[in-house]
Amino acid sequence: MRWNAVVGGALVGLVAGVAALSLVWTPHDPAGIDVSRRFLPASPAHWLGTDQVGRDVASMLMAGAQSSIAVALLSVGLGASLGTALGLLAAARGGWVEEAVMRLSDLAFAFPALLFAIMLAAVFGPSLTNAVLAIAFIMVPIFARVSRASANAVWAREFVQAAIAAGRSRLGITIDHVLPNIAAVLMVQATIEFAVAILAEAALSYLGLGVQPPTPSWGRMLSEAQTLLYLAPQLAIWPGLCIMVAVLGFNLMGDGLRDATDPRLRGVGA
Repeated sequence: MRWNAVVGGALVGLVAGVAALSLVWTPHDPAGIDVSRRFLPASPAHWLGTDQVGRDVASMLMAGAQSSIAVALLSVGLGASLGTALGLLAAARGGWVEEAVMRLSDLAFAFPALLFAIMLAAVFGPSLTNAVLAIAFIMVPIFARVSRASANAVWAREFVQAAIAAGRSRLGITIDHVLPNIAAVLMVQATIEFAVAILAEAALSYLGLGVQPPTPSWGRMLSEAQTLLYLAPQLAIWPGLCIMVAVLGFNLMGDGLRDATDPRLRGVGA
């Protein structure tokens, strides 16, 4: 086991565990407002104090982990599914199909996800669904390129050429031979993109385009705390640390998985 995979896995496990725990228990109601208890310091009753309207900060952070994990799972899952399908199609068909898929990927790269989210919010209103769609939009070309490049390398292998000579269809070869051989690469890429998705969700929520009140969100907690930095800086520090831990955990775990699955790096830095 590599140290970055172990540390990253521990941090990811911590965030996921807190999110799972918040589904059944939090110290207080994350959306409960009690103005008489505003700006309370950390205490046994309120582990990290309260915010400007008396909400328990620890409970909000725990519930905010749900939003980050949910958006990351949905957006990466959707983006990976569509992108991988397009990449496999491009590698299997080649020719103008491959060229069209790659040019569409270039077009998607040229369109910032934030502008796409603003457009969705302007048309349909800000919501969790629109945040997921906006983040998934930037994931599709990434997975399309990764899967296409990896699949092309598999298509050039002798066992695939033998399957073609035996009369197997390209769809059958893709499912039975190509996809299993690029699964490790896709898994590593998905782990890294989880960090990107969490950061993007925080940015969209910070701008008011992501998770909407009263559902807690780390990004919106940062947005609400920006005018209180001199009065209560801890209100910005805690959600910032949570975002940092989650992003760092997924990045380290992704790096560790990449090192473990790359034959050129095996035995180095273990």
